[in-house]
Amino acid sequence: MRITVPVPGTPLDLDTVNLFDPELYAHGDPHTVWAQLRRHAPVHRTTLPDGRSFWSVTRYADVNDVLRDHTRFTSSRGTLLSILGNTDPAGGKMMAASDPPVHTALREPMTRVLSHRALQPHNPRIRRVVHRMLAPLLDGGTWNIAHAGARFPMAFTGTLMGLPEEDWPHLAHLTTMAIAPQDDDYRQSEGDGTLAAAHHELFAYFSGQVTRRKRTPTDDLVGFLVGMEAGGRRLRHDEIVYNCYSLLLGANVTTPHAIAATVLALIEHPAEWARWTADPSLTPVALEEGLRWASPANHFMRYVTRDLTLHDRHLREGDAVVAWLGSANRDEEVFADPFRFDVTRRPNRHVAFGFGPHYCIGAPLARIALRMLFDEIVTSVEEFALAGPVEHLTSNFVAGIKSMPLTARLRPDAARVIDTAVTEEGPVAV
Repeated sequence: MRITVPVPGTPLDLDTVNLFDPELYAHGDPHTVWAQLRRHAPVHRTTLPDGRSFWSVTRYADVNDVLRDHTRFTSSRGTLLSILGNTDPAGGKMMAASDPPVHTALREPMTRVLSHRALQPHNPRIRRVVHRMLAPLLDGGTWNIAHAGARFPMAFTGTLMGLPEEDWPHLAHLTTMAIAPQDDDYRQSEGDGTLAAAHHELFAYFSGQVTRRKRTPTDDLVGFLVGMEAGGRRLRHDEIVYNCYSLLLGANVTTPHAIAATVLALIEHPAEWARWTADPSLTPVALEEGLRWASPANHFMRYVTRDLTLHDRHLREGDAVVAWLGSANRDEEVFADPFRFDVTRRPNRHVAFGFGPHYCIGAPLARIALRMLFDEIVTSVEEFALAGPVEHLTSNFVAGIKSMPLTARLRPDAARVIDTAVTEEGPVAV
């Protein structure tokens, strides 16, 4: 998604704006729309040509309220605009599409195996993945950071889940089909055909993985789900499949696009790059600004459980409500000068990983991987430069960059350090 600075006073007819349209996020100017909505219509209804409709909330406080309060806004009917108007078959089965107590029973055991402490033994592999990802910079040629980033999370998430390495590229492609079915590079057919095809293949794939682990238990994340108890019982086959899908999708949504968007921000704000490289200890703080800036997960949807009033708008039971995270992370009431990229921004209470009970369970893994990657980038790269057009993903769910060719000038000795690390660590796929 293009990140623009809204011009005050820009005329805009909010009744003609279609926040459902994925083209808006690839080629349009959603930040100007959101700024107008935050100011003039913080709860705004969109009705699509086919009669489906949804409410949008764009202010930080309202986004948090919608995501936090499952008693008024349920996740069990679906959480993404891609299934607006339909009942989600994963409702009450997949952690992301359930409410307490089902959600709590699923989340608690999974949180233990995906905590920062539990992931520490995997750090050496993540570091190897980082070095392999940066290795193409050694020849001084063009490096497409978006393509490399798309493969990046599979190299450690695939390992955690125990998925065969030869399957990783296709799985990454399928998850992008699922979140960007209208994108020309991923669309296979008109209408909902691409989304249906991606879901069918991913669910069939994980069904096979689960069946194999039931025959032969494994010490990996899929094996953990097979043996896990939630609410005093083992998960059913379909529940395990849905949650495998959700974990893989979550891994491939945030991390790749946060990488490309953060590097693009540094190219466009060279003074901030200079501040960061002058003080590498800023990395944890700067990464949070990169996540706020990128806001890769663009929205989450809920359904109203009872009639209620929000900012003088009357919402009926069963109405869909969409919380726009990208807008909340630019709310002027919460973030000082929100359209300034600031690697020292404190406080930074962004909602890039969501908010409330559905806060991204994979956030610790994403932060570990991003920190390792940018630790290396900050100490190795003197300057990035664009080497071609930046192409944005056509998706209303993921604010992503699908192509971003770069060149990089490395610091003295950086090439030797990366090359030595790659040679000593041995091969790993990225």
